[in-house]
Amino acid sequence: MPITANTLYRDSFNFFRNQAASILLLALLTSFISVLLNQAFSPDIEQLKILSATESDLTSTAGMGIQEIIQQMTPEQQVVLLKVSAAATFSALVGNLLLVGGMLTLIRLVSEGQRTSALRAIGISAPQLPRLLLLLFICTLLIQLGLTLFIIPGVILAISFSLAPVVCVADKKGVFASLRLSCKLAFANAKVIIPAMMLWLAAKLLILFMVSHLSVLTPNVASVALTALSNLVSAILLIYLYRLYMLLRN
Repeated sequence: MPITANTLYRDSFNFFRNQAASILLLALLTSFISVLLNQAFSPDIEQLKILSATESDLTSTAGMGIQEIIQQMTPEQQVVLLKVSAAATFSALVGNLLLVGGMLTLIRLVSEGQRTSALRAIGISAPQLPRLLLLLFICTLLIQLGLTLFIIPGVILAISFSLAPVVCVADKKGVFASLRLSCKLAFANAKVIIPAMMLWLAAKLLILFMVSHLSVLTPNVASVALTALSNLVSAILLIYLYRLYMLLRN
């Protein structure tokens, strides 16, 4: 029997409906951790003021690319910008690590008929987190490089590596073995992976557009809410990909 996207969508949303409480808690918990880490490692207000540009500076950088703008900054501004970027990247990576590890473990335990919770899933996933961290770091680095050089290579890499975390957790394979198998399966099953990935990317972009409409909330509350919503979208995609991989493996 062929694997269809409609079947995977139905199975994914059925699982999400049955485990909604645990998934929502996991999304909120990892969102809170990401925002908390970002606040902890970001430069303080005094340092952030260094990045404030005068009106004349902003006018002079009009039409410039990102690299040119950075080159126009003072060394102090470049250092602060580096700290801001490093804090955002680190907090996002840790949040994604806990989300992916906890979510995939939750799916596996529930599929095996075990009752579990978000916290227990994260705890059980702990031994696999170092390997998963390296995998996510490599995937994130390559995808970001692809998006920076040209958008299409980044999207292709995102699709190619989409099953790698599932393979790594479900079969406990090594990092590079998971990447190789993910690329092979992704291209062989592109017709059911690409639509899901495109919907995921569209949902992520929609969440970014919502930032300007949450001005009534404090910055920290808005960050937690938007990150939790983004994590929720990623959790649904993980359910979809996990179900696909189980069908392919069987």
